[in-house]
Amino acid sequence: MVKILSDSTCDLSQELTEQYDIQILPLHVLMGAEDYKDGVDIRPDEIFRWSDENKTTPKTAAPSIEDATEMIGRLLEGGNEVLCFSISETMSSSLNIMRLAIEDLEASDRAFAFDSKNLSTGIGLLVVEAACMAKEGLGAQEIIQKLEELRPLVRSSFVVDTLTYLHRGGRCSGVAALAGGMLKLHPKIVVVDGKMEVAKKYRGNLAKVVKLYVQDMEAELKTARPARVFITHSVGDARIVREVEEYLRSLGVFAEISETRAGGVVSSHCGPGTLGVLFIAEP
Repeated sequence: MVKILSDSTCDLSQELTEQYDIQILPLHVLMGAEDYKDGVDIRPDEIFRWSDENKTTPKTAAPSIEDATEMIGRLLEGGNEVLCFSISETMSSSLNIMRLAIEDLEASDRAFAFDSKNLSTGIGLLVVEAACMAKEGLGAQEIIQKLEELRPLVRSSFVVDTLTYLHRGGRCSGVAALAGGMLKLHPKIVVVDGKMEVAKKYRGNLAKVVKLYVQDMEAELKTARPARVFITHSVGDARIVREVEEYLRSLGVFAEISETRAGGVVSSHCGPGTLGVLFIAEP
């Protein structure tokens, strides 16, 4: 049997991880002298509060080698194979930690680390696909082969409400952040081959921006892989999220529309008011 493990940046809800039997290895969120485990003892709202009070962004760090080794070793028990997913290797050393843990366990023939080349539920889409294939009885190498075909088809993007957090994290200049705030600019961030890029800039209030952002993707959404789509966000206004869900449902494409909250790592860098629609395109 193949067991599925992902680092916490996949942003899958507890309901989904239980449904698909997915194990989560938390990254770390460092707030001053305090070290928290993402999704275990720290939540995004606490991160936002600390960040605003201290006018800085928390640092994030990969899982510890000890935690990775313990978790992978436990999943290997009983002759299982283990398939481990991480945030893009260009964004974190999480994948390398998994590789080192597998090496320490001398389990390279049964445990495998897979670079999602993505973040948030862009990872989650691949993780859920892998879990479904594992339930069907496919072996780890068979799953990896299919995932390598799916990986470039994952469409991950999101819009942010404020540039402040990107600026604090060194991903946006002070001038750009100031101008963005004055002009009410909201960048659309896309993930391309494991890296974040600005694809477009919207202007206006968040509700208007989110509506335009989703509508701009309509052609792609209508031809997407129909199994599932994610709405992943740190938006406090439930009405905005509901409008996106209703719009996606009106397309009549997706069998499953899942809403998840962005976890601590993504929230640390993007801030409140971030929303993304993530899906897999058809080849």
